[in-house]
Amino acid sequence: MDLNSRDGTERLRAGRRNFLRAAGGALAALASAPSGHTAATTSPAAFGGVFPIAFSPFTPDNKLDLDGLAAQVAFCNRGGVHGLIWPQLASAWSTLSDRERLDGTGAILSAGKGRGTTLVIGVQASDMAATERYAKHAEKLGADALISLPPPGVTDEPTLLDFYTRVGRMTALPLFAQSTGSMSVELLTRMYQTIPTFRHVKDEAGNPLARVAEIRNRTEGQLRVFSGFGVQTMITEMQLGFAGHCPYTSLADLYSSAWNSWHAGKQREAFDMFGRIQAVSSMMPVNTFDILIARGVFKPGTRNRQAPPVPGAAPVPTRGPVSPQLSIEEVRKTLQTFLAPWLKA
Repeated sequence: MDLNSRDGTERLRAGRRNFLRAAGGALAALASAPSGHTAATTSPAAFGGVFPIAFSPFTPDNKLDLDGLAAQVAFCNRGGVHGLIWPQLASAWSTLSDRERLDGTGAILSAGKGRGTTLVIGVQASDMAATERYAKHAEKLGADALISLPPPGVTDEPTLLDFYTRVGRMTALPLFAQSTGSMSVELLTRMYQTIPTFRHVKDEAGNPLARVAEIRNRTEGQLRVFSGFGVQTMITEMQLGFAGHCPYTSLADLYSSAWNSWHAGKQREAFDMFGRIQAVSSMMPVNTFDILIARGVFKPGTRNRQAPPVPGAAPVPTRGPVSPQLSIEEVRKTLQTFLAPWLKA
């Protein structure tokens, strides 16, 4: 499936139209919704740490590689990574079929049973019925939390508040939101006040470094802010009080070591570890499958799908490597030469 095609763009536009039609009746639906999972009696778990966004690996014949999804969970467990999120933007979620979403969720949650990594399942979709299906499926299979992007292209904040309120009522699971585009601190504050399960946000709207203090102040520190954008400013983020960070999976064990050191009062060790991440990021891209293939997590030949740009989502700022593209063997040798003592997984 080529989501660079006209069909992919039309699917996103159709999804936005479907959502806006459904949102017109959101308030009425909220008033009449059953109360079995209103979460008014829940006390959402407070998560923190490194929660990478899992890749969606595909076989050479373009089938979702469920073993590759499960392998990322095992990788995070071995590396002491605090959490894992799938599927979101870095997972090319919009390219996944309904069957792939359900099967992928099953593979991830089955691989993580009884292990230490918190598993968060993304439930955004082109219509509310699909979102609810994914949410209930994730809850049934034992997810620790849910996350949702806003509907593509929807910027009206009352509509977004209605959307997240409905998602928050679908299950008793803790809810993460991912902010994008122009989603304001005022909106996040109202969501926190309105939705009992909403206590975590992956903030990628505006300048998160400039917003985090206001978000924390307006929610008395109870809305836990996670960073995105590839986590290129982790030390500053921890200084400012971010509760968590969502990098790519490739070096998640190193990010987790940096987080653990910082929060154990070993700031210089955390600084040094993040410096290692930054150094290797200047030598090779960390947002591709190459590192995970080199580390034995993905099979050779694993491929991705290219998703179209998401309306309203800012592009991830990148500082690309200065070196030519490395082969998998060169990636493996670079990791062994410079990072071997610190690679846990």
